[in-house]
Amino acid sequence: MLPTQSGGPGAFAQFDLKRVPTPCYVVDEEKIRSNLQILRDIGDRSGARVLLALKAFSMWSLAGLVEEYLDGCCTSGLWESRLAREKNFVPQKNEKVLSTFSPALREEEIEEICSLSDHLIFNSPHAFGLQYARKSGVSTGLRINPELSLGLDPKYDPCAENSRLGYPMSKLGTGELSGFQGLHFHTLCEQNFEPLLKTWQRIEQQLGGTLHHLEWINLGGGHHCTRDDYDRDGLVELISQISQKYEVEVFLEPGEAVALDAGILVGEVLDIMDAEKRHALLDLSATCHAPDVIEAPYRPALLGEIMEEGYEYFLGGSSCLTADSFGSYQLSDELNRGDRVAFLDQAHYTMVKANTFNGVPLPAIALWNSKTDELKMIRQFNYEEFVNRLS
Repeated sequence: MLPTQSGGPGAFAQFDLKRVPTPCYVVDEEKIRSNLQILRDIGDRSGARVLLALKAFSMWSLAGLVEEYLDGCCTSGLWESRLAREKNFVPQKNEKVLSTFSPALREEEIEEICSLSDHLIFNSPHAFGLQYARKSGVSTGLRINPELSLGLDPKYDPCAENSRLGYPMSKLGTGELSGFQGLHFHTLCEQNFEPLLKTWQRIEQQLGGTLHHLEWINLGGGHHCTRDDYDRDGLVELISQISQKYEVEVFLEPGEAVALDAGILVGEVLDIMDAEKRHALLDLSATCHAPDVIEAPYRPALLGEIMEEGYEYFLGGSSCLTADSFGSYQLSDELNRGDRVAFLDQAHYTMVKANTFNGVPLPAIALWNSKTDELKMIRQFNYEEFVNRLS
């Protein structure tokens, strides 16, 4: 089980959970801004261009805030690319960059993807669509697999054995990189600076002089740059060295780092049930509202949980999946029907992955400003969101 990376409740320790309906995602605009300021500082000090990975956080009501601090977005295909342009994460005709990577492209989408993208990254030197992209004028890049496995779990390690993500660096033939303007690698997941440094050293050792022919190098995502213990000075130094030595533009693609500790998932206790252990049954669902709890898996931090012995509850989800549980928690007070609970660090990889399995309603989305205490309900979902996905 992966450890939670939550840095604690922060300003949410003062938030009244009864101010919102349940279930509900609450995002703190000021925490997003704080994370963006850290990323902007990294970009300013290193010369890197920092892109938001929409796959992790695509709350387009905050697109203007993101665009104020970052240099663009990276997307995973046509629909995310359209979202980036249409919702002004990356406005048309300005200096911002939209970078697109997908392991493979559909023939009927390649033309529109090229028209939307500034950079288009391919998964191999022989990928479908590469010749069209070059003729269209988009800047093309190659994603490589450095074949150095440093991930915490094979499911989240693009360098795991027989990975489909990135062309194996050892298979690159003479001249195969020369037709690309850029090089891309994304090998990290919720990691600090040291794995990036080791990965870069391996790439530099193997590819050597061919890097001088590139226009840009994209270091991908998975960098937890906004976590308190991240070695940001080390990252700045490495980026500066790369850009100066090879005369390239360097890109970063943080996703989680933009929304780290910036959101909570608020739910209500619907009932208490005693089995072998005591269960608090919620109107939340790990399966539907925070799928990584099941997929990773991991145990999310809970607002108000205690580390010493107290009242133990298994916080259970509202779907029929047996495994739909957030885990076991110790609380200082007993829970009762109608009580509110909130899981921490739930802004990233939650809203983008939420689903309506079992007819479980989607959480509402609220935007809170911890500096002004202003609260806005951004969206509430209804039955139509469920039925319209079915046939």
